[in-house]
Amino acid sequence: MAQYSPIVLSYFCREIRLRLLLSFKNISMETTKRPRPVLTQTQNNTTLWIGHMQTDPNDHLAGQTFLCPSGGVLNNIQVFAEAVQNPGEVELTLHEFDPATKTWGPAISQSNLLLHKGDDSRWIRFETPAVELEQGATYGFRLHTPDALVALGEAISHAHKPFTFGQAWNGHAPTAKGHYSTYFSLAFKVELCA
Repeated sequence: MAQYSPIVLSYFCREIRLRLLLSFKNISMETTKRPRPVLTQTQNNTTLWIGHMQTDPNDHLAGQTFLCPSGGVLNNIQVFAEAVQNPGEVELTLHEFDPATKTWGPAISQSNLLLHKGDDSRWIRFETPAVELEQGATYGFRLHTPDALVALGEAISHAHKPFTFGQAWNGHAPTAKGHYSTYFSLAFKVELCA
């Protein structure tokens, strides 16, 4: 068996350690994909209420449509809770959306979250089951609550310039047509793992 000098052995040991370190780094980078925001609308200059108001027999729902700017696996959707008047459970459903006919497809993802009285003025994060979103496709999410009353942050565009990525929606039932506006948008964030 050949004998190597201590300098050569030291070099080989260092080379092996370096290759192992790089291979572990590549493995951990591939398996731990962190969510990244792909669409963020943080402007907030008005509110949209969801839930049941004492003076109105209808349940109020809110939603937002959006054109997905890149593909990836959905991790979470966040909305800004301006105020929580009555605590309770809020449900978010994600749908494919046809902007030409303003038609909601069946729910492709759903997440429920219990909001508390102290959840005012903060981002509410709905963790979602992994769903692949396609670049260039249009989706929409709707928010419904049977027992809470929550004011969601919303933006109204200025200078008569509509939002180009989607429309805000509000209605009184999940199956109702509701109202759409390109001059309003919920304050929201969509995060994907890609």
